[in-house]
Amino acid sequence: MRLTEEQYQKIINAKQPKPSKYRNKKVTYDGITFDSAKEANYYLKFSLMQEAGIIKDLELQKKFILQKGYTLNGKRYREISYKADFCYVSTKDDKYHVTDVKGYRTDVYKLKKKLFEYKYGIEIEEL
Repeated sequence: MRLTEEQYQKIINAKQPKPSKYRNKKVTYDGITFDSAKEANYYLKFSLMQEAGIIKDLELQKKFILQKGYTLNGKRYREISYKADFCYVSTKDDKYHVTDVKGYRTDVYKLKKKLFEYKYGIEIEEL
């Protein structure tokens, strides 16, 4: 079988799905799309813990502002924020927990972690 020039160009120019930067695969569970299977597994764990009454007020992808956006000499600077994978309160001691599921810790993440812990006084638990 021979391809026409048009068929050949379609095959060559077809966009291949680009693999994610860190090779994680998105997973959908309970109608929620997670960045990785590891994150989905922790969601299941935390959901069961909440049902059992071990934790309460489970939140996903909560945004924390590290620095508000501003304008300086006519130039606009965007806000700097950090999104925690999971936040919850333990019922045993009523302590607020912020957790992040990481496979790889980038330099940007390390900097945001330091800023977050300084500003909010809460240590990020890495899973």
